[in-house]
Amino acid sequence: MQISLLSGPANDDSGFVLIERENMNPVNSLQEAGNSHQLRSPGRVRWWIIWTLFFSTVINYISRQTFSVLAPLISSHYHLTHTDLGRILGAFQISYAVTWLLGGIFLDAVGTRLGLALAVIFWSVVNILTGFASSVFGFACFRFLLGIGEGLNWPGASKTVAEWFPSQERSLAVAIFDSGSSVGGAVAALAVPLIAIRFGWRAAFVVSGLLGFVWLAMWLRVYHPLDRHPRVTPQEISFIRAGQDAPVTSADRGVRRWLSLARNRNVWGIVLGRALTDPIWWFYVFWLPQYLSDARGFSLQRIALFAWMPFVAADLGNFTGGLVSGYCIRRGVSVVRARTGVCVFSSLPILAGIPAAGVHSVYVALALICFALWGYASWSTMGLTLPSDLFPHDVVATVTGLSGLAAGLVGAGFTVAVGILVDRFSYGPAFLVAGLMPLFATASILLLVRAPRTEE
Repeated sequence: MQISLLSGPANDDSGFVLIERENMNPVNSLQEAGNSHQLRSPGRVRWWIIWTLFFSTVINYISRQTFSVLAPLISSHYHLTHTDLGRILGAFQISYAVTWLLGGIFLDAVGTRLGLALAVIFWSVVNILTGFASSVFGFACFRFLLGIGEGLNWPGASKTVAEWFPSQERSLAVAIFDSGSSVGGAVAALAVPLIAIRFGWRAAFVVSGLLGFVWLAMWLRVYHPLDRHPRVTPQEISFIRAGQDAPVTSADRGVRRWLSLARNRNVWGIVLGRALTDPIWWFYVFWLPQYLSDARGFSLQRIALFAWMPFVAADLGNFTGGLVSGYCIRRGVSVVRARTGVCVFSSLPILAGIPAAGVHSVYVALALICFALWGYASWSTMGLTLPSDLFPHDVVATVTGLSGLAAGLVGAGFTVAVGILVDRFSYGPAFLVAGLMPLFATASILLLVRAPRTEE
């Protein structure tokens, strides 16, 4: 066992020092060891855990997308305007955003196992009850409550990745659990209309809500903390800790810890980056079924045939970003340079969404939207990975939650604005803004994010 005492130099604004680390090697030593048999993966418990989180993300998105997929049917039944839809969808995003922050603090306090179990129970029950709503106010209330439960999923998953994965595997792990959003969106687009046509739209909420309880049993069996897991081997623990560059514990405690986060430029780079990219995802996720119905004349059955395609493209984008950045790190590129490089590359395809609203062919429009979401998902994987790269494990969920708060609030404002724009003008301005925002997000990452400097 090697124990190192690390502290930042006087001009380092990270505010964190390493209290105690086992098998902690500098980056160069880690890369040299990566070529030896000692650093080969000795166990698979961490992969079982991340695939379990993949399924929680799938169920999370099936639940939240149930309303969006059924929005054309529900809005026709209750005579809802696009402004009404914007308010209902925005209610979810506001509570979802707040829960990213408060939920991150909650998870850091109670632990991932209990925190995510309670979250899934809560959002599953709320989703079932949404099937009994019958007014704008009722739908908005249940969507608000749904956001409280679902907002815990990503901070919890990011915290798990920080604790269970070495740096060279982290982006792939994030890509796996985050790709569940695309798979869940695609499954919802395919299955929810069929359930609604066969059993009624209220039944679709009940079915999607029951899925959470199936996942709960799997989660309680698979996940335990790293130092208390009954099936993890000492070799796997050593392998994980040898590849973790960020400190396990932050030096500050209490209020000082939160003040040091507020002064950290990396926090604000991550916050601005996500605040200017996540609204793109919300726009396509929430408004795509309604757009296909309004602007392209799609029926509910036809939405089921085509609306899943952009989610598959996003799924590919998750793995593109994760695999490319992981490959670069294994080839000797620094962690932060690998992540930011993928952000620059990924921001360009998102521009393809701008002409999607103006092309005549619906198939060309869908192809452009797919290309844009492929780029977004690749970018998003980096945004979700950076907190675990740059911060101690005991504040990863908090930093992730803070970025989610900013992203959710900006996304909520954009969602409401889209409803107003569509009622007064068209979908064109919304597609334009969604295409340009990632350029500013990438600039924020490049200007603010820096690797924390340490010295023995």
